[in-house]
Amino acid sequence: MAAQLTLVLGGVRSGKSAFAEKLARKLAQPTLYLATGLATDEEMTERIRRHRGARPSSWVTLEEPLDLAGRLEAALVGPEAPGAVLIDSLDVWLGNLLLEHPDQAPEALHSLALSDVDRLLEVCDFFPASFFLVSSEVGLSLVPPHPLGRCFQDVLGLVNQKVADAASQVYLVVAGIPLELKGISAL
Repeated sequence: MAAQLTLVLGGVRSGKSAFAEKLARKLAQPTLYLATGLATDEEMTERIRRHRGARPSSWVTLEEPLDLAGRLEAALVGPEAPGAVLIDSLDVWLGNLLLEHPDQAPEALHSLALSDVDRLLEVCDFFPASFFLVSSEVGLSLVPPHPLGRCFQDVLGLVNQKVADAASQVYLVVAGIPLELKGISAL
């Protein structure tokens, strides 16, 4: 059983990653950082570099753009298993997944993504670590003009809802300020 599952939502540059990292640091546990970003261009390479630089050097970093559950499960087995896991981010992972399957119908992409999230949540529930999942909140933005953008927005909304339902704590970070949406003090 997971010690804790926390979802941290926010917009682009809202401070959601920094807040999730702060929560993980407070535990003072060996920490695994599962990064989903791919260095596809210079700007993304720089983003990844900044994120790496912000993390404590003692944290173990795994980079996995697609198979979050499989890679996480393998990392959690054994005597060196971390006490905290931070996954940054579900929205980048979903973007990678959609781009990996460009010819799939939206219904198939919905099914694939939700199945992968179910598997990820099963892994989180099985291991006694504290998990921090970061994702963008897309429900406050405009409806994208392209089908792939609308599919991304629709699926990420469902993914975020599923993770929020399973989480013991959910935060929304706006302008660097975390708002607790679900948790002990929000009840």
